[in-house]
Amino acid sequence: METTDQERAASRNDIRICDKCKHIRAKTMLPKLQKMAPGTEIKVACKSYCGPCARYAFVFINGRYVTAPTEDEVIDKASRYVKR
Repeated sequence: METTDQERAASRNDIRICDKCKHIRAKTMLPKLQKMAPGTEIKVACKSYCGPCARYAFVFINGRYVTAPTEDEVIDKASRYVKR
């Protein structure tokens, strides 16, 4: 059985967000991240990144913490690190 390009890309991405972060809403952020990296399993849980998390929206993507003032800005910045 062959895997598609989308399935291979999804398995290469590691995306995590914090459900306790004050600057994002998991309910609105998950669909945006899924659109950015289709098929990727996005893990939602506390990341113990509380200092920056209290001041910025952040996404942990493929080994990098990406921060920005807003949810949309952090998604835009994180999109550069999606493995295609």
